[in-house]
Amino acid sequence: MQTSPEYDVVAVGGGAAGLSGALALGRARRTVLVVDAGEPRNAAAGHVHNYLGREGTPPAELLEVGRAEVAAYGVQVRRGRVTTAMRSATGFGLALDDGTTVHARRLLVTTGLTDVLPEIAGLAERFGNDVLHCPYCHGWEVRDRAIGIVAGNAFALHGAGLWRQWSDDVTLFLNDRLALSPEDAERLAARGVAVVEGRVTEVVVEDDRLVGVRLESGEVVRREAVVAAPQFVANSDLLASLGLEPVAVEMGGVRFGYAVPSDPGGATTVPGVWLAGNVTDLRAQVISAAAGGLNAGAMINMDLIEEETAAAVATYRRKSA
Repeated sequence: MQTSPEYDVVAVGGGAAGLSGALALGRARRTVLVVDAGEPRNAAAGHVHNYLGREGTPPAELLEVGRAEVAAYGVQVRRGRVTTAMRSATGFGLALDDGTTVHARRLLVTTGLTDVLPEIAGLAERFGNDVLHCPYCHGWEVRDRAIGIVAGNAFALHGAGLWRQWSDDVTLFLNDRLALSPEDAERLAARGVAVVEGRVTEVVVEDDRLVGVRLESGEVVRREAVVAAPQFVANSDLLASLGLEPVAVEMGGVRFGYAVPSDPGGATTVPGVWLAGNVTDLRAQVISAAAGGLNAGAMINMDLIEEETAAAVATYRRKSA
């Protein structure tokens, strides 16, 4: 009878968080498997930013380097998708999409999030290129250009003021989603942010270059970059099978997404399951996702040590009796 392989830890997700956690665990002499679906959120982006020592590295290159680093410590990386997770006598049984099963004493889930964009023609196709959402990720690259903020909710008001740091040519498109108070209008005017009413229907592209947005009236307002903040929704189907559900996350009183809660070390309310990266922290950039993975990996190792110590003490007492 063929038995399924068993690991101390299986990391579900092979991005910065999963690989960083695997690196910490591999260096702690744990047996680790990383199962990676190969669908990184930042695949469309040209470079990783704000990652000290790796500034400007292409995302695929960063992951390639990371996979080589964890392999040096005996970590296995496997392309695939975990379809279900079930409790077992020793931890968890994981079914993969190739029909195989593996077992893990502990789980580190780093499945990330999905960016749910406003339904505007052409928007999704340009996302990560010249349709942006994070000024700390992309602001420098579009500095001093004509930037348009397309409102999806009240958070766009905050975004307009923020992006003004990188350009003095910022326009806020209300998009029939945002009503300004007199105080809001005054603050925008004081900062030199223009305001355009009317619904945005399309991102206008010429020669594979974004040139503006089209309003419902037919008018095209010329812009060189567009900001459209998505709703951030944790990729949590696997976690739901273990009883973990996402909850609404707010910033400044505005809901901007859904994440699965965990404590500061990444532990969830389900014993044996830890989280890191965007699945639990919607605002995490690559460097903070990696830090979260390291933190969770260390906490998992400590949890395993506690379990092993308890078993050793029980054995010691039996022998000493």
